[in-house]
Amino acid sequence: MEITSYTVGPFAENTYLISGNGEAILIDPGFFDPREFNQFKEDLEESGNRLVAICLTHAHVDHILGLEKVLNEYMVPVYLNHSDLHLWKRFPEQAQRFGFRTSGFSFTPEPMPEGDGFSVGSFSFDILYTPGHSPDHVSLYFPDEKVVIAGDALFRESIGRTDLYEGDLDLLLESIRKKLFTLPEDTKVLSGHGPSTTIGHEKRSNPFLKS
Repeated sequence: MEITSYTVGPFAENTYLISGNGEAILIDPGFFDPREFNQFKEDLEESGNRLVAICLTHAHVDHILGLEKVLNEYMVPVYLNHSDLHLWKRFPEQAQRFGFRTSGFSFTPEPMPEGDGFSVGSFSFDILYTPGHSPDHVSLYFPDEKVVIAGDALFRESIGRTDLYEGDLDLLLESIRKKLFTLPEDTKVLSGHGPSTTIGHEKRSNPFLKS
C-alpha cells in the first residue's frame, strides 16, 4: 500500500491518496486551487491505479472543499459516518462563513459505521469512531500497515479544536485515549493538518493528554 499526501487549500489541510493492487481511495479531498487538484490527477494517472472511492473522516468544510471537483471527474461512491449528518447537510452554510460559495450536494454519502474490516474495493481497514472535534468524526486504521488516518482528532503534540458545532473537549480526549492510544505505539498517525507522528510519541509528549 502506498500513501501520497497533499497539503492543500487555505486551511493547509492534508488530503491522502491510498493506492495498491491497481486501485486507489481518496481521503478528505480539500483541493481548492486547480493546480492542487491537477497534481492529484496527474499522480493518479501516472500510477495506473483506478480511483474506487472517497472516504471522509468528517464533513468540516476544509475536508470536503475539493469534493465537487473530484466527483466531476470520477464517478465513485463517497463514504461518511452517519452518526450526525448536520455538517454534511449544511456544507453551503459552512463554506459561506469562510467566504466560499457552493450549492452543496444533492446526495447522502454511503454510511461508514464503526467496526473492523470495512471494505472498499480491495482495501480493508477499521473504522474507529472518534468524536469530539465533530460529531461525525472517524479515524481510519490500517492494522497491517500500522497506519491510522486520524483526521482532526489527533495532531503531532496537539488535538483538534472543540469550539465548533457539537465540539466537546472531554469527549475528544476520551476518544483519543480509548480508540487511538490503544493502538500499537509504533502506529504512524497521519493527521488532517500538520506533520505525521506516532501513537507512542503522542502518549509520551502530547501536552493535552498527559495524565
